[in-house]
Amino acid sequence: MARPRPLDPADDRTAPAGDQRYFNREMSWLAFNRRVLEEACNPAHPLLERLRFLSISGSNLDEFFMVRVAGLKGQQMQGVEERAFDGLTVVQQLAAVTEGAEALMASQQRVWADLRDALQGAGVSVVRGDDLNPADRGWLEAHFRNQIFPIITPQALDPAHPFPFIPNKGLTLIFDLVRLSDKEPIRELVMLPPTLPRFVRIPGEPARYIAMESVLRCFTDLLFPGYRVLGAGGFRIIRDSDIELEEEAEDLVRYFRSAIKRRRRGRVIRLELEASMPDALETLVRGELAADAILTEADGLLGIGDLEALVEEDRPDLKWVPFSPRFPERIREYGGDCFAAIRAKDIVVHHPYETFDVVLAFLQQAAADPDVVAIKQTLYRAGKQSAVIQALIAAAEAGKSVTAVVELKARFDEEQNLLWASALERAGVQVVYGFIEWKTHAKVSMVVRREGEGYRTYCHFGTGNYHPVTARIYTDLSYFTADPRAGRDAAQLFNYITGYVEPTELELLAMSPLDLRARIAALIDEEIAHARAGRPAGIWAKMNSLVDPAMIEKLYEASAAGVAIELIVRGICCLRPGVPGLSDNIRVKSVVGRFLEHSRIFAFGGGRDLPNDRAKLFISSADWMPRNFDRRVEYMLPITNKTVHDQVLDQVLVANLIDNEQSWELGADGAYVRTQPGERPFNLHRYFMTNPSLSGRGTALANSDQVPKLSVGRRA
Repeated sequence: MARPRPLDPADDRTAPAGDQRYFNREMSWLAFNRRVLEEACNPAHPLLERLRFLSISGSNLDEFFMVRVAGLKGQQMQGVEERAFDGLTVVQQLAAVTEGAEALMASQQRVWADLRDALQGAGVSVVRGDDLNPADRGWLEAHFRNQIFPIITPQALDPAHPFPFIPNKGLTLIFDLVRLSDKEPIRELVMLPPTLPRFVRIPGEPARYIAMESVLRCFTDLLFPGYRVLGAGGFRIIRDSDIELEEEAEDLVRYFRSAIKRRRRGRVIRLELEASMPDALETLVRGELAADAILTEADGLLGIGDLEALVEEDRPDLKWVPFSPRFPERIREYGGDCFAAIRAKDIVVHHPYETFDVVLAFLQQAAADPDVVAIKQTLYRAGKQSAVIQALIAAAEAGKSVTAVVELKARFDEEQNLLWASALERAGVQVVYGFIEWKTHAKVSMVVRREGEGYRTYCHFGTGNYHPVTARIYTDLSYFTADPRAGRDAAQLFNYITGYVEPTELELLAMSPLDLRARIAALIDEEIAHARAGRPAGIWAKMNSLVDPAMIEKLYEASAAGVAIELIVRGICCLRPGVPGLSDNIRVKSVVGRFLEHSRIFAFGGGRDLPNDRAKLFISSADWMPRNFDRRVEYMLPITNKTVHDQVLDQVLVANLIDNEQSWELGADGAYVRTQPGERPFNLHRYFMTNPSLSGRGTALANSDQVPKLSVGRRA
């Protein structure tokens, strides 16, 4: 069977260039998406899973243009001359991003060509019209007449029919035709409605698919009877889809309803054209849509992200072995009573290895429990079919006091969140939208329960969203506690969001935008002091993005003082590691694999030579980016329970540090190099899928000779 070849390093123009201290943010993101694309070439993955990685890289790139590149184009139009903290101007960033994205899209097409051949060898083909036999073509013609033709609407392009509006990510075909009767030329446009599937499966085995644009080209005689096709081509556009919030917005709900409509007509940022499109048609399309859009010519498939549809093919042999997450053992021991289990001992749950159903069970039990008097819940992204929402509605209908903080500014979930907010309000939930200028990104739930002569507060702190679908593919931590200090802090957090009442004496939590930045900086300063005093000093931090220049400078200061720093940064990293005299003691790695690493975990040695004593350990909703510190409501929670502390530190964090099968090391030059397993291969995701539950007795890694203990200065 043919295998996709690895990407050629010479094709990589996504290295995060910048000055000598920082990598460029946008180029670092492109480098991350290239690592995602590299997984489509990984022979350790089944073929359809490789295809999934390819489609993810395509969807990621679309969103990058819709938001980040759109933002740069907007700054260019406004004449912004200020340089980014890495030293690049807007024009320089756009030039670098355009070149890097062009190289990445060319690599995507090469990977698709290789995967298409490999899939064909495995019995899953994407065919063209010329590949069909008469019987198949007859079936496809009937399908076209009955299922496709009534939906599509060809439009002539002439003075009476101006160029129509093309929606974001809309795939469109344009034709140059001539009428056979009098040789009269005409141009026609056919937009592919989003309601139509991108690929049509032809009946029978082996599996064969044909792209919708190929179907239309097969039957131009039915689309345009009496005409001959002189030339044709396909194109696809990406529009500016970010929503900029105006501080003077008087009604946030009304503003977002209007902004969502405006977003659909955002300016064109990228124009993808088939490389075979005739010059005259290309000139017309560019002139009508946006002469200043970033132009891309694709020698292959337009809309790589749409390949996700092919992954649904029923071929278990070409996919990962199905994985069923475990329900936490600790709660099973209490007969499924979440409150009894949490009351007995704090619990940590490791998603997706342990099911998100435990979070739903916590809320559903609260909704049904007559002793529960109040529930408060943040909602950033909840998904389209959210059991979380239904639990809150059930609680409100049962007469409980329910407060939901719904974040309207969650990008691309604004419309869904508006719908949920309306449903919650109809059920009697007190819905609050938080701050106008800040996003509420903290993931916190609190339940107040009548017990004995008083009340007890149960809290859930998560590193990920209350989203049952993404919880199956994102690695996150859920922490349940009945610690009264956590309950009092959570209550102040909610009061801050709902009533702008600034907390005065938080006992455990640090919060953005109040003191999270200062708390982390102080923790780093403590490690610097330990190192300068000759004591062991170490920092271990896992996050999705590291961008904040002040925090990067603080890490550079710690490195110069001799603090050993290990960073696991999945996506964007603007810190330049391993630079002599600047960051000698900093190592950065990225983990990209079957699951999306999403948890935020921070550990500080505290002058201790681990594991003889315990580090200061925290979980958080925040990455280390300016927005998380300054423009979002976030939390950071210390883990003080010894069992949970050891589980998170010695299991989750250590396993991330020593993974060598799906990890990449970041060099001082900005290049990411895949780690080599050597004699002791270790796959983080596979390990947690096959070992005991964290929320059981905490023995998953503690007694394993596969995983060393964390120690200051350790290098995996």
